[in-house]
Amino acid sequence: MKKFGKRLFVLGIIATAALAATGCAKKASGTAGEEKKELTYAKGSGPYTILFEEHVKPILEAKGYTFKASELSLQYADEAIADGDVDFSVEQHTAYMNAFNKSYNAKLVALTPIPTVPASVFSEKHGSIDEIGEGQVIAIPQDEGNQARAFVMLQDLGWIKLKEGTNYATASDEDVAENPYNLEFLEISTNIIATTLSDYDFGVITGSIVYNAGIDPSTALFNENLTENFWLQIVVKDEDKDTQWAKDLVAAYQSVEFTDWLKANNESVYRNLWSIPEY
Repeated sequence: MKKFGKRLFVLGIIATAALAATGCAKKASGTAGEEKKELTYAKGSGPYTILFEEHVKPILEAKGYTFKASELSLQYADEAIADGDVDFSVEQHTAYMNAFNKSYNAKLVALTPIPTVPASVFSEKHGSIDEIGEGQVIAIPQDEGNQARAFVMLQDLGWIKLKEGTNYATASDEDVAENPYNLEFLEISTNIIATTLSDYDFGVITGSIVYNAGIDPSTALFNENLTENFWLQIVVKDEDKDTQWAKDLVAAYQSVEFTDWLKANNESVYRNLWSIPEY
């Protein structure tokens, strides 16, 4: 009898532990997924964070969400998302995200395109893209994602031709098949291009830098044709893409309340900076 009683006692402990573990798992799952109401976002220095904070975040706060901001550069923001320290960012396109995933062995995913300020070609030496000439110097962003944007733009301009089959999300000078003007490409940080533009014939400057540097967007000589790879996106870790908070974040960006406001105020408030997706 004593042996039997001891056995029942041990089985009871195991069953209790199993139930407790199941309960903890359910609680953890609910906290990380459907029930999560406090979100941390990567706070960038560009217009995308400003637009989120002023006009998207209030829509979510009305649904009971609260937010913490973590001020991080784009690379560190992605690392923080991959490591679970930050929930999302609104400061990158899929070309950049895919390059990060490859280098960091991460699994970040894009949820939806969001309003985007296109990259543009600017010059302080020339008044038109028709003034392109032999051996001129073109400053392009050095980071992989935005560099790809630049080379796609140069092809759209007719200044170069990329090799057939080039992946536009990763295009680089190695993909240039034809360079009839023998252009020289200088890979430089895009914020430096904005402050040293007079040193080059033309420079490709991304939208957030145009905004931060106070450059008048109407002085752009050419604006990129935004393709799927270069629309800015809400980016999260793969395991969070189906959570309720991620769905609510997408819904806020796609809401009539937000998109109608931006369309009505794009010119007067934002100098017509934004390209707005059609959802």
